[in-house]
Amino acid sequence: MIPADFIQDLLNRVDVVDVVGRYVQLKKGGANFMGLCPFHNEKSPSFTVSPTKQFYHCFGCGVHGNAIGFLMEYQGLSFVEAVKDLAQSVGMTVPEVRLERDSGGRPKVDKAQSTSLLEIMAAACQFYRKELRAAQAAVQYLKGRGLTGEIAAHFALGYAPDDWRPLAQVFSDYEQPLLVEAGLVIAGDNNKRYDRFRGRVMFPIRNLRGQVIGFGGRVLDGGEPKYLNSPETPLFSKGSELYGLFEARQAIRERGFVIVVEGYMDVVALAQLGFPNAVATLGTATTPIHVQKLLRQTDQVIFSFDGDQAGRKAAWRALEAALPHAADNKQIRFLFLPPEHDPDSYVREEGVAAFESQLSQALPLSRFLVSHLQNQHDVGNAEGRAHLLYDAKPLLLALPAGALRLQVMRDLAQITDSAPAEIEALVGIKPNGVRPGAARRSSKPVSRRLVSSNIERLVVLLLGHPDWFARLTHPQRSVMLQDPALAALLAVVDGLSSATSPTLASLSQHLSDQPAGIDWQPFLLQAASADTLAESELEPEISGALRNIERQQLEAAREQLAKALASSQQLDAEAVQRFRQLEQQISALKRMAPPAV
Repeated sequence: MIPADFIQDLLNRVDVVDVVGRYVQLKKGGANFMGLCPFHNEKSPSFTVSPTKQFYHCFGCGVHGNAIGFLMEYQGLSFVEAVKDLAQSVGMTVPEVRLERDSGGRPKVDKAQSTSLLEIMAAACQFYRKELRAAQAAVQYLKGRGLTGEIAAHFALGYAPDDWRPLAQVFSDYEQPLLVEAGLVIAGDNNKRYDRFRGRVMFPIRNLRGQVIGFGGRVLDGGEPKYLNSPETPLFSKGSELYGLFEARQAIRERGFVIVVEGYMDVVALAQLGFPNAVATLGTATTPIHVQKLLRQTDQVIFSFDGDQAGRKAAWRALEAALPHAADNKQIRFLFLPPEHDPDSYVREEGVAAFESQLSQALPLSRFLVSHLQNQHDVGNAEGRAHLLYDAKPLLLALPAGALRLQVMRDLAQITDSAPAEIEALVGIKPNGVRPGAARRSSKPVSRRLVSSNIERLVVLLLGHPDWFARLTHPQRSVMLQDPALAALLAVVDGLSSATSPTLASLSQHLSDQPAGIDWQPFLLQAASADTLAESELEPEISGALRNIERQQLEAAREQLAKALASSQQLDAEAVQRFRQLEQQISALKRMAPPAV
């Protein structure tokens, strides 16, 4: 894990205006900068970036965050990748630099080795591209698939010569272990080495930074395997990567959806034919990580599969992977082409308009799920309906609680002659959407009021003016510590480095990492969009809110003590004295502060 102090220091050094400005044309508008939102289509700017608060917010689609969050959303990076990108831009070194994808037993590598592997992959890619120019058979194959030189260059296509050790021309030390580690060279019996890719058209697989992390190779003759992928390496994991995602990012945003196909050539051919928003899995079934990556780029995913049995089986696996991410504001759909066609051949034979029509008619996830279950069982008898509900149970539990799951349950209820409430009971879903036994901490926190408007107001004021945390007096902190939400906020601030002052950006990052309970997002948004108050306005606001909170706490204590005294059969002198003290303190606060809101 990257230390919290480093994250805070990083956010203090970067300027969110500069980070966003790399990708969005911003114009000064008062104290903030404005531009067209990069996350949804709009004609009038509703996207604002605050240099004072180091925060961005779109009033159109609601997206918001700090510099780290922007890179994660815009480039589809993981948290660690976004931190590393920002750190590099300001000359900082991330304290922990080991790669994330090491759970499958692949060796962890340090930063120097990771850089070396990327350099090796880049050199191999350049070599393959150069070799393609002289490989007439490969060039003719690509031309026969209707590809132009421009599209081949866009995807950096290449050719691996049909020889045992062509990469020895590139790497003088062909025996170096990193060539094996990168997946380019195989060490056989007696450590005899030879190139993994030979006599194949090469498709570089790039990460979201455009760095080559793996290759896919297609054989030209009738050899097997037809497609060969890089093995699992410290840089590359088939279950995490998607071919063409780097090249398709901008088109995905512009068109508002992504097409997921089954092969490299489908991606390249569709781009040639006017569909540059296509990606492909890498010879493996769709995984939840794939779906998560795609939904970072767009709210609409269309899986395109062959209409035969194998294609429908692959589509069902994709549905299972997508279920945990099928939120109410996302669309996941499935397109089944005629068995004799893949996307490339369909567009060439039927035309662009026909394929667009097919895309528009793709099956929604809910309809595919219900129809698949219905086709698998005889719902004409009780046993068939019962078996259908048995198979539906894990699928319903995988769906997030929300309107979509409710609609699916209603559809299932109709075809099984059941009531939605009966299905909820059978599956084990409570009416409020929480499964019995599920820990509430693991569910997404619900946006709710923080006990009183005084507390809400104080939270927004302190988030918007975080330098004020250091100016809180001991009595004021004592008041805050008596409220769970305010105590949690203080704990986050106290956990930050004292070397630098907290900012709204750093606080938003750390509050998002807190266990579920309070949804801080509405208050972060209010703080980001509110005007910065002058000192003469701020001090009375914060002090007044704290006095009102303290008075409410004292009034609650007085009420509790009064009930205890009323129910007691023997007069407690100490309790009576405490009651009088509370009365005096409340009266004093009433004279100092305006009435509570």
